[in-house]
Amino acid sequence: MNRQSIGKVGVAHFLAFVTVAIWGSTFVFTKMLLLNGLSPAHIFTLRFIIAYVLLLAFEMTVRRQTFRWLSASWRDELIMLLLGITGGSLYFLTENAAMLFTTATNTSLIVCSCPLFAMLLVALVYRQSEHFSRLQVVGSLLAFMGMAAVVLNGRFVLHLSPLGDLLAFGACLCWAVYSLLMKSVTERYSTFFITRKVFFYGLLTMFPYYLVVPGFPSFDIIFSPQVLCNLLFLGVVASMGCFLVWNWVIRQLGAVVATNWVYFNPITTILFAWWLLSEQITPWFLLGTALILLGLYLCSLMKKNT
Repeated sequence: MNRQSIGKVGVAHFLAFVTVAIWGSTFVFTKMLLLNGLSPAHIFTLRFIIAYVLLLAFEMTVRRQTFRWLSASWRDELIMLLLGITGGSLYFLTENAAMLFTTATNTSLIVCSCPLFAMLLVALVYRQSEHFSRLQVVGSLLAFMGMAAVVLNGRFVLHLSPLGDLLAFGACLCWAVYSLLMKSVTERYSTFFITRKVFFYGLLTMFPYYLVVPGFPSFDIIFSPQVLCNLLFLGVVASMGCFLVWNWVIRQLGAVVATNWVYFNPITTILFAWWLLSEQITPWFLLGTALILLGLYLCSLMKKNT
């Protein structure tokens, strides 16, 4: 690997860290929107509308020479649809709905187990081309144990919510599948095109939900200062910006190595939940955080040695 490639990998790791740090904070900002009367579906729809409109406008003006509406084949377009569902509508509905029944921190910590499932899925689908060392397996398991240590702290046991936990686990599986699907398209399409498709099909597949559960918040609620600021952060920064960066990171590092950074997500969530929602930091949080960091470190050593 030449110096330029090493530099690009280093930048990709740094951007992965920044992205998951931002995503860790979204659990808290979403919780604040829920407390202001918006539903999980409303939050998802509004943040993806903001992200899609801005990205579409950018591509049609700055990148108009390479702009395209459709994929090269119907098979690829179907993959884009599945990306929009697993990384968009179904993922955010299950994740946001989980926070109606459990804490922002617990939701984050369950969702953060997705790297383990992503590794298993990639190993299952790409048996011939993907091989994982013992160090990577141990690192992933340690990080998974860290997540379990925090989820099973005494406070969580006293407020056990099977429905909330099940919804969070559904979001975890969605993101694992999203990472697997991204591996098959990143070499053929630009990051801008893939990200715009995720937003488009994420919004499109939300329409059936509104047929079953009609209604939308009023303009007075949407444009109230607290709600609007949270929505702009989620739409511009956490959706458009972070999805663009994350899809590029997957292209550079691969699905498994990039997704391992999600283990860092709960650390940011813990700090923001403590700061803004007064959720307590317990010894179990500290133990789980230490295991997550150790597991992530072992996975990074594996990457350097292979």
